Amino acid sequence: MEKEEAIDRLENRNLPLEEVKAIYEAFPDDMQVVGQVAMNLSLRTSVYEPEKSAHPVMTELLVALSDAEDMGTRWAVAKNPHTPPEVLVKLAKDEVNLVRALVATNPNTPASVLQGLFGDEKIVRDGLSGNPNTPAKLLKILADDADKMVRMRVAENPACPEEVLEKLMKDGDANVAKAAEVNLSKRKEQA
Repeated sequence: MEKEEAIDRLENRNLPLEEVKAIYEAFPDDMQVVGQVAMNLSLRTSVYEPEKSAHPVMTELLVALSDAEDMGTRWAVAKNPHTPPEVLVKLAKDEVNLVRALVATNPNTPASVLQGLFGDEKIVRDGLSGNPNTPAKLLKILADDADKMVRMRVAENPACPEEVLEKLMKDGDANVAKAAEVNLSKRKEQA
């Protein structure tokens, strides 16, 4: 198979994962193909239905792609909800802050790693605000962030402590206050 044909085939998110793997194995050093493999995995992954796209071959490819030279490929691996925790631990030390920021958003990232990312750059810390695995003590701190989008993600976070939500319901930004109110209402309905 020629490179151009491989790239065209990878544009199909329904391409069987075994074929995606075969293409990756045929072009492991071609960053354009490797990037397209990562994009294919991203396109077939739903954050709303993560179990739908879970597959051992996907996990195997994500592990392999995590070592790619291309930042875009590592970025795609860092945000994928099927990326194994041990890979996220490694990517949490990536030299590129955007990769680390996406590790901070990934629900598979262990809480201990998220704790470590809190001391990172602002873009990385901001990623913690919406992650349901972020420790409550960090969410409490992020609830006071000057950036309203950080406070919004904390208010929407399903793991946000109730007392933080109650505080955010009084936030000066109406959207943050509303998000906290909605989150708290959903919890009370489910209880």
